Amino acid sequence: MPEIAFTKGHGTGNDFVVIEDPSGALELSPARVVAICDRHFGVGADGVLRVVRSEALDEPTARAAAEYADWFMDYRNADGSLAEMCGNGIRVFARYLLERGLAAPDEDGVLRIGTRAGIKDVVESDDGYAADLGVWALSGTDPTVRARQLDVARPGLGIDVGNPHVVVALAEPSELDALDLSIAPELDPAPAAGANVEFVVPEEPLVADGVGRIRMRVHERGSGETLSCGTGVVASALAIRYYAGPGAPDEWQVDVPGGRLGVHVEPREDGEHAWLSGPAELSFTGTLPL
Repeated sequence: MPEIAFTKGHGTGNDFVVIEDPSGALELSPARVVAICDRHFGVGADGVLRVVRSEALDEPTARAAAEYADWFMDYRNADGSLAEMCGNGIRVFARYLLERGLAAPDEDGVLRIGTRAGIKDVVESDDGYAADLGVWALSGTDPTVRARQLDVARPGLGIDVGNPHVVVALAEPSELDALDLSIAPELDPAPAAGANVEFVVPEEPLVADGVGRIRMRVHERGSGETLSCGTGVVASALAIRYYAGPGAPDEWQVDVPGGRLGVHVEPREDGEHAWLSGPAELSFTGTLPL
């Protein structure tokens, strides 16, 4: 029986099934992704990372990436939907490429990877890998957010880091701990393409030794609550930094249920780039019937 080889990986508990398909020959239908990600009858994961050559995908973003990045991160959420970016996923993707000898960093130590949110640079870091998620922006839409165990709807701040996020700041750790995110939060108005929703509480004190510190939980569009969301971590740090105003730090430490990640904001001529750093692990390999 034909089989699909896979590798299981994760970044702070945000887990993925990595499938190597250089020529893009595999039919990766939504139903197949759902079956693979099923935690009872499949491998189980928050999403699928398909390792495909940029030139092999008939998508505008892949064709645009092909000149600068040999490999494209074709990311699918657990419900089979396409996603623009994944901050934890791109670090796992980079580690897979490097360990399998499929790619090597350039002379500056940079590995370039194509995504639906553009080309992303990944470098090795003290805590694993760091990825430049590019220029961030306020989305301009700030819906109110309702969630189970929140007494009233709360204001959200729309943040774009290659994919859409709405960040809700909470006052007390008890509010964060009590949230029931088994049901998707309700956004009003609801973004047309949906959004990841992060709930954040500042640590006390907020800044220690020049580093901002927050805790976060997340409900991911297409996956539900996950132990970590890399782009959500970045969006959360950026939102609290925005609320804090001038003088807020550019370095942030974000604790999620799956561990700890770092965010660095780097001013450049084209705007502020947001970097995400943290571990990326490859857990085991196996095969699935095709």
